[in-house]
Amino acid sequence: MCYVYILRCKDDTLYTGWTNNLENRLNAHMTGQGAKYTRARLPVKLVFVEKYPDRSSAQQREYEIKQLTRAKKLELIKKKL
Repeated sequence: MCYVYILRCKDDTLYTGWTNNLENRLNAHMTGQGAKYTRARLPVKLVFVEKYPDRSSAQQREYEIKQLTRAKKLELIKKKL
């Protein structure tokens, strides 16, 4: 199983990523060992997650989300809550 996720950073920016182990990836982000982008913007909070059966579909969805405007990402987050 793979996951696409969005994190809200301390500076209110949004970070989108994918992983095959959500718990480990979140721990990495929260301890400053994740992406360079989030390292400088701790703490982060998980605000969105979707499951996918394989890496390819998760990466495709991650790309789609990254192409969205901030407003569209916020709508997506709101729908999932």
